[in-house]
Amino acid sequence: MPSIRKAVGSNVEIILDGGVKRGTDIAKALALGADSVGVGKPYLYGLAAGGTSGVIKAFEILRVELDRAMGLLGVGCVEELKLKGTDLIKPRI
Repeated sequence: MPSIRKAVGSNVEIILDGGVKRGTDIAKALALGADSVGVGKPYLYGLAAGGTSGVIKAFEILRVELDRAMGLLGVGCVEELKLKGTDLIKPRI
């Protein structure tokens, strides 16, 4: 993601879509340069499990997980996560 952000610059919106199942996935994507994240699978899982209330519950779970991940990283908001992101996420070697 950082190399993509560097290649396209800050004026192009990057939406990560695919493989996002947890709030930590959202935190990683945003920290590494994505502007937003698609959450199709959690939406569909929630819909299949409980209709509209299942979707609401799925989004609540993602929000709690994202909030927890940001807290553990020491950031208080998404803007701060994006600003400090590459310093917070250790790349795999």
